[in-house]
Amino acid sequence: MHETYVVLTMSEGYTPERLRVILQGFRPVEVVKPMRTSSAKSPPPAQPTEMRLPSATSQAPAVPRHAPEPKIMVQRTIKYESDRVPGFGRDVMRVPGCEQLEWCIQCGTCSGVCPLSIYMDHTPRQVMALTRGDFKREVLHSHTIWLCASCYACTVECPQQIRVTDIMYELKQRAINEGVYPKKFPIPVLAYEFNQMVRKNGRITELVLVIRLFLKTSWLAALGNWRLGFDLMRTGRFTLMTERIKHRGDIAKMLDAVDQEKGTAP
Repeated sequence: MHETYVVLTMSEGYTPERLRVILQGFRPVEVVKPMRTSSAKSPPPAQPTEMRLPSATSQAPAVPRHAPEPKIMVQRTIKYESDRVPGFGRDVMRVPGCEQLEWCIQCGTCSGVCPLSIYMDHTPRQVMALTRGDFKREVLHSHTIWLCASCYACTVECPQQIRVTDIMYELKQRAINEGVYPKKFPIPVLAYEFNQMVRKNGRITELVLVIRLFLKTSWLAALGNWRLGFDLMRTGRFTLMTERIKHRGDIAKMLDAVDQEKGTAP
């Protein structure tokens, strides 16, 4: 029986073993090495390696049953209308300091100057577009808002004078209020504990704040910082006494008034 072959020619530098690895998951292949003619003067120039793949009309050897089938992981990146939460972007733009979000021209300056954009799942430019487009779930579940270092480089360089950092703060607060921040992630835990302590006592007690942070994230990390904590206590920077201010109820009233105005009051 005559067999028809499709010849695949690879460039120099690919050994037959390398080609087998590249084409694994396809039909079994036959490696055809270029023939060399003997010569007493000098060896002939190297020829490209050819691999013959059986065509669909030929009888190919059966694939062993134990051979694993190739798996392809597909992740959807397209956003649909059903993914939107209508009104989310407008709610954010009603918050003082976030009104300019509507003026974003998607130039990418914020992403270009951000020192942490290479570690983010969504760049600052994408977060602005998703927020304005009402994609609430994608924004609040993103790690970008928690990686923001509050350096204000994006705010300074924005040609539309959009206060990107303030918008990030607003998104953080909404994620905390809805409990969708990454668990055991220290930044949202620190922000929540800081807010609750100020609301209750009017100010924070650093030692209590740090203890709560380590207990809710990774208490083992505290063991590696015991010397620093001891030095802070020795110099009076850490105190065992809970610190409070007078008329601390006024602080709580102001914070509650702000939350009610934004519609995020507990």
